Amino acid sequence: MGKERFPIVLLIGRPAAGKSELIDFLKKTPVEERLKRFGIGEFEEIDDFVYVWDTFENDDILAKHGKERLLTDDKYYFKDHFVWNLFIEKINLAYQKRVAESKNYHETKTSVIEFARGGSNGFEEAFSYLSDDILSKAVVIYIKVSYNESCRRNDKRKRKNLEHSILFHSLPQEKMDFYYKENDWDNLTKNDPDYIHFKNYKIPYVEFVNEPEKTDDVVKIGNHLEEITAKLKSKA
Repeated sequence: MGKERFPIVLLIGRPAAGKSELIDFLKKTPVEERLKRFGIGEFEEIDDFVYVWDTFENDDILAKHGKERLLTDDKYYFKDHFVWNLFIEKINLAYQKRVAESKNYHETKTSVIEFARGGSNGFEEAFSYLSDDILSKAVVIYIKVSYNESCRRNDKRKRKNLEHSILFHSLPQEKMDFYYKENDWDNLTKNDPDYIHFKNYKIPYVEFVNEPEKTDDVVKIGNHLEEITAKLKSKA
């Protein structure tokens, strides 16, 4: 078995797959239980949705004062594909700062890094921008749902005036189709059922199968998460 606690968990998947719900479950689970069952005791989250939303708000403020929007158009599409990688670099910086503030950071804490990607090489490209410091310590939990299920849940969680919320943000269907209809997860993992081979790293991964939905039931979440993190511990 691997280490008692995971230093870094990359929690990834399609939009509305259940990533935020899983993190909400972890936050509500006592620390000692989390560590024993899932290998995650104290943890800090880095979610690139925060950077996405800041980008929208910054451009709105600029437009309000007659300035040019920098990174998004007036329908909130990114002007340049590289913006997705900018968010990964922001993740790298956030992680770097936390480690710099405490040289023994991972003796007590796990970093849970959350993001969604779409496109023919979306996850592979995101991994290519993650720092070596992250890749060398990471395990991956991929929340697996179909595209149709992702769309259904995206629409279900929508709450008016809570578009900024981690739990209740959603995308218009045309953006789901544009950014997320394609997905490269299966291609990224097709050659090995246990590890993502990237650069010089073997990154352990598991899939949290969330269709039918488990993240609407705390018992189902806990049981499945315990099952798959046990597998991760054996690989790490």
